[in-house]
Amino acid sequence: MSKSKKILLSITLLLFFLLAAVLYYSSAVFLQLFIAFALAYILNPTVEFLECKGLKRQYGIVLILILAIVICTVCAVFLVVSITGEFSSMQLNLPAYAQHLYEITPTSIKAYLGVETTDKLALRLNELLQLAQNTAPDLLKPLLAFLQRALTSTVSLLLAILGYLIIPIYLFYLLYDLPQLKTFIESYIPERFRTAYAAKLSEVDAVLSGFVKGQLSVCAILAVLYSVGLYIIGIDLAIAIGTLAGVTFIIPYVGTIIGICLSVAMALLKFNDILHPLLCLGWFGFVQLLEGALITPKIVGDTVGLHPLVAIVALLIGGQLFGIMGMLLAVPVVAVLQVFLRSLTEYYRNSEFFREG
Repeated sequence: MSKSKKILLSITLLLFFLLAAVLYYSSAVFLQLFIAFALAYILNPTVEFLECKGLKRQYGIVLILILAIVICTVCAVFLVVSITGEFSSMQLNLPAYAQHLYEITPTSIKAYLGVETTDKLALRLNELLQLAQNTAPDLLKPLLAFLQRALTSTVSLLLAILGYLIIPIYLFYLLYDLPQLKTFIESYIPERFRTAYAAKLSEVDAVLSGFVKGQLSVCAILAVLYSVGLYIIGIDLAIAIGTLAGVTFIIPYVGTIIGICLSVAMALLKFNDILHPLLCLGWFGFVQLLEGALITPKIVGDTVGLHPLVAIVALLIGGQLFGIMGMLLAVPVVAVLQVFLRSLTEYYRNSEFFREG
């Protein structure tokens, strides 16, 4: 290796470690920028479409942001109104839930808790409520003191809150400068590698856009299907549970598990039978089959192309290493790595070592 290449490699490694250190010690800011960049990546094709139709880029960005805010506001109002109504209905059924829960609780547990009769259960609940009322001020004092110290002595907390509030500003500038950013990065790619770089970037873009847009669409469809099915079955909080299951399906398989657990629990509390929990399981199973056989293939297609077992292993490793954020990024990261793995495999199979003899 020549001296210039060694110097270049050393500088690259130094910059990489400096960047890793900056990201590690400013993770909150990085998360805000990551959210803004992800939203910019999702909205950029629409902005480019409007730009091709003759609308200036900055006006197209403003129009898209206004439409996005209006749609999110309408959806949020609908969910808040629906879920508030469901909670009000659930409060009316709380006595019946308590009675069902009392009936299915084993006698030994009732004796251990000292609630052998419904009167004793009511008395114990009243005692717990009274205890909670008496201890609430004492519990709030250290919490308020902690918040006071945090707000008065920790500037980073205020900056973190401010950072999330100005994500729309990040988003606007990222959308506006995205073409220049692409050109700026490409200017550092050697001329002889630019064709391969453009081809590989296009392949990565196809994988990421297919996953992100497809997964968001799948989550929205699943939220509607789960909510409608649970509402027809008669489950309380059907919209809340269905929406939660659909949204958390952005981490594959997690939303389905959450939805099954919550819906089965609500079915047992409300109906105190085996039929309605089985109906919940059957509906989630049917929607899951529909998702695997029809919804995902039609919307996401084969752009990601990950085997389910690989996706599960990636989720487990990502969750173990980086928590929820790791689970959220596990599948798209592995999908992008698969693009480079395919290139590496092709290079290996065309090598003299593989073809020799």
